[in-house]
Amino acid sequence: MKIKKLSNQILYTWLFLTGSIAVAQQDSQFTQYMYNPVNFNPAYAGSREVLSIFGMHRTQWVGLDGAPVTNTVSMHTPITNSDLGIGVSFVNDRIGPSDENTISADISYTVPTSDYFKLAFGLKATANLLNVDYTKLTQQPGDPELQYNIDNRFSPNIGAGVFWYSETTYVGLSVPNFLETRHFDGEINSVAREKMHYHFIGGHVFELNPDLKFKPS
Repeated sequence: MKIKKLSNQILYTWLFLTGSIAVAQQDSQFTQYMYNPVNFNPAYAGSREVLSIFGMHRTQWVGLDGAPVTNTVSMHTPITNSDLGIGVSFVNDRIGPSDENTISADISYTVPTSDYFKLAFGLKATANLLNVDYTKLTQQPGDPELQYNIDNRFSPNIGAGVFWYSETTYVGLSVPNFLETRHFDGEINSVAREKMHYHFIGGHVFELNPDLKFKPS
């Protein structure tokens, strides 16, 4: 019990030190990103050439109060008789006092570059709702930085990506959020900030035998 309490204190101390001036919004983390690139690269939408639906639950630091929890659902599909693909995704990301919901819509355009490879360009539009409940933190009385919660703070964003791929090889580069959004409260300085993130992915499928494939990435 004492170990759990000490671990919680360490987590909240880290959250406080990194957020004493501003709460920096971090893009959701995906340990199994290769199964769901559309969440951070809109050019991936429709690349599987079939309707694809994906769901994931991720928990980090299990057993700690306020530990990161991510839930995501996405769907993407090619548009029949065209070079376009579309997709939608929803992500709920919770860590410490923050609870963030993100809804995204993606569109991609694909051109063949050879008999085996295709190059896709994608655009992403995002709507974000951020809630931060500072009462979940251990506070010093009268601390002006933590007196006012953030309630359903809305921010739009746009992103883009490229995805070059074949049946066995892929490389992608994307920026899901071009706008470095800053949220302000009338009583205090900047209370939340969303920074730009770059995502680079690559991988290749090695066919070890007709029944076994190896896919490092």
